[in-house]
Amino acid sequence: MRAFNSVKRPLATVLLACAALAAWAQPLEVEGIKLEATSQLGAAKLQLNGAGLRTKVFFKVYVAALYTPQKATTAAQLLAQTGARRVTITMLRNVDAESFASALNDGLRDNHTEAQFAAMKPRIDALNANLKAVGEAKKGDVIHFEFVPDAGTQVTVNGQARGSVIAGEDFFTAVLRIWLGDKPVDDKLKNALIGG
Repeated sequence: MRAFNSVKRPLATVLLACAALAAWAQPLEVEGIKLEATSQLGAAKLQLNGAGLRTKVFFKVYVAALYTPQKATTAAQLLAQTGARRVTITMLRNVDAESFASALNDGLRDNHTEAQFAAMKPRIDALNANLKAVGEAKKGDVIHFEFVPDAGTQVTVNGQARGSVIAGEDFFTAVLRIWLGDKPVDDKLKNALIGG
């Protein structure tokens, strides 16, 4: 009996660990949008860190999801990560390119000093051009802001690359500050992205 119990305990521990991992890796649903627990970006397998709803006034604008190499529980840890990363935005309403770009620019400006913002200006202009290449973001569109090592930041819409790739991992981290910085576009969304 003692031998059976000594086998049973490790088995129970393994089963509990497997159950915890399965719960950790479950897809998430936000506003009817199903988000997979993992995502492939090039050779990298990314984990869903968190996801939430972006609202403006009373309007539901989009669902955002953050995929990273490792899960983290603070904005600082997420911003310090390197390598492939992705922000997935699923539109819940139509938004014209000018408004979308303007909101992202405001987020960049709010989370950087004037000098930092000025230093990034050529790359911000390239991002704006990419967003204008998208045109109107329509309800149901899936927009990815992705960082691919040895390439840069790229924008894809419904699986199609738009505009040019923007060099520098620091730029993707700057873009992440729109949602994870000290002055995020939406505090509730920031908490959701860090798994809160």
